[in-house]
Amino acid sequence: MAERVDVVVLGMGVGGEELAECLAESGLNVVGIESNLVGGECPYYGCVPTKMMIRADDMLAEGRRIPGFAGDSTVTPDWGPVARRIRKEATDNWDDRVAVERFEKKGGHFVRGTGRLAGSGKVSVDGKVYEATRAIVIATGTSPAIPPIAGLSEVPYWTNREAVKVEHLPATLAILGGGAVGLELGQAFARFGVKVTIIEGMSRVLAMEEPEASAVLADVLHRDGIELRVNVHAKSVERASTGVRVNLDDGQQVLAETLLVATGRRANLQGIGLETVGLKPSSGLLQPDDRLRVGERIWAIGDVTANGGFTHVAIYQADIVYNDIMGSPGPGADYRAKPRVTFTDPEVGAAGLTEEQARQQGINVRTGIQKASVTSRGWIHGPGNDGFIKVVEDRDRAVLVGATTMGPRGGDILGIFELAIKNQIPSDDLRHLIYAYPTFYRGVGEAVRKLGGDDVHQPIW
Repeated sequence: MAERVDVVVLGMGVGGEELAECLAESGLNVVGIESNLVGGECPYYGCVPTKMMIRADDMLAEGRRIPGFAGDSTVTPDWGPVARRIRKEATDNWDDRVAVERFEKKGGHFVRGTGRLAGSGKVSVDGKVYEATRAIVIATGTSPAIPPIAGLSEVPYWTNREAVKVEHLPATLAILGGGAVGLELGQAFARFGVKVTIIEGMSRVLAMEEPEASAVLADVLHRDGIELRVNVHAKSVERASTGVRVNLDDGQQVLAETLLVATGRRANLQGIGLETVGLKPSSGLLQPDDRLRVGERIWAIGDVTANGGFTHVAIYQADIVYNDIMGSPGPGADYRAKPRVTFTDPEVGAAGLTEEQARQQGINVRTGIQKASVTSRGWIHGPGNDGFIKVVEDRDRAVLVGATTMGPRGGDILGIFELAIKNQIPSDDLRHLIYAYPTFYRGVGEAVRKLGGDDVHQPIW
């Protein structure tokens, strides 16, 4: 006999956990099912521990910038405190007991296991069937995507999970993938003394963002001692006396003690019974409507959806689904100004469309760009001020459709652009705001002014 409940949340990652807790706190009978850690990738292997690593490598970089600017310095990297902090403060040694107890204290029922859809309104887990009378929510997240490279399955390698857990760093590291994960981890390890080589099949690193960001990052990473191999693919991988040998399709080889595979993520949708409710992913992802519905009394949130991929998006979607299930729907999902940040040094923040994406959509584009180093705050900041602010405007409507904020704390400047893009604030309004002096965000006004070809006033020192 199936046990009748109000809601089953299949997958208790960051979005599923948020939604399940809110529904349980509102008095619904909620079952949350998770085979791994409650909270998902973010607190254990993603956002939190990696940003602890990045905070540590940023401190090393700042220490090394002191000579010639504020005195003398000698910096000696030590990975030990970083590894201990990750275990103690971010993950409690990869134990989700606190998260489980928090959910249960709110009235939820947690089930450890692999759930599977079992027909209309039903989910089975370890032989038990739950029948959801109000909703099933699919929030099963993603796993590292491992490319079909010859020999890869026969050599030891890291994914982001092993990289976060490492207690002793290798002398050399080869990274497959020059996206956000590969760059963040690669720069962190390089600043702690690891010789890093990044292999990227596209013509530039961080290829999903503006080419100007890729160019600045390539220069910074080179200064950090990282070797970039772009526009080349790993043909095969094999064991070597020093660790691993990566054979590239240009005939070159990369030798490293350790290999990190950072070639993207795949949605955990295989084997969860989608066919029993008539669902078929498109390009490996679910395509929900603006209320995140994918079927009758079935919703999907987070990385399994076409517009997922970020912790903040999963939480945003969870709020929409909560209101929909509770019968008080608010505005539907709106991704026009979706923000994202790559936490390299300098940070690369972006919202909305890139220039290329806007042109592909047929938008009559004009852009404005201002280098961080020539703003007043950038000049004051001195070393480590690499970056820029770039705005992408729909010339016909005179509103922004995209923006990139690259530089020290680049992600923290995004708010004004997300608001401007979402609410279609006229560019002229942004042009005439009073921007506090001297701040990094003052570059927002300077970049917007350059949309009209104005010469930005340069301060006289």
